[in-house]
Amino acid sequence: EGPSEWHKSYPIAQGNRQSPIDIASARAVYDPNLKPLIISYESCTSLNISNNGHSVMVEFEDTDDKTAISGGPFENPFRLKQFHFHWGTKHSQGSEHTIDGKPFPCELHLVHWNARKYATFGEAAAAPDGLAVVGVFLEIGKEHANMNRLTDALYMVKFKGTKAQFRSFNPKCLLPLSLDYWTYLGSLTTPPLNESVTWIVLKEPIRISEKQLEKFRMLLFTSEEDQRIQMANNFRPPQPLNGRVVRASFKA
Repeated sequence: EGPSEWHKSYPIAQGNRQSPIDIASARAVYDPNLKPLIISYESCTSLNISNNGHSVMVEFEDTDDKTAISGGPFENPFRLKQFHFHWGTKHSQGSEHTIDGKPFPCELHLVHWNARKYATFGEAAAAPDGLAVVGVFLEIGKEHANMNRLTDALYMVKFKGTKAQFRSFNPKCLLPLSLDYWTYLGSLTTPPLNESVTWIVLKEPIRISEKQLEKFRMLLFTSEEDQRIQMANNFRPPQPLNGRVVRASFKA
């Protein structure tokens, strides 16, 4: 059922703008026309936390543009829909994107959609300019105070298909200080793998403690009645670049 089999059901898996990728920092092209990324999460309304069988996800009310990202490579603001994580069984793997071949233990994805142009998230997810995903690397270090509220809620969604209320959590607290980024055109990293994502991969990682990451590893891929399978290594390996250019908002 893993990524190597996806192309049988989703031929786009072998398309030419698939994600994630390895970002070769020396080959990224500094683009002085890229604007700074603006993240406006002031009035953000989180709804619930859930285990969808491949990750843990927090969903947001997305009825207006108040919780959005803009600037960067974008013409329109993109509304926050959800965020989720990818992680490994050990610290030497877990992230989807890699930098110069190096993976991180975990990667956070904040998924946004182009509501100025498309009527629904589903319609945006099928369009080449419909989605914008901000990727943030997590590395092991000291405890991340703002992550505790989230890691403390994970026990409620241990099993696949479970969901719990998770209100007034603002993911702005999970962003690094610097919003320097790389950007490229890519895809969703889980089926249906639509090539609809403008990726914004932040250069600066955030740190969480070993104990905090262990709580992610307690989640299960399976529902309560099934044999338990630990949720980890839920990342897709890097895909061919196929001539795409990765642009950088900063001078290397």
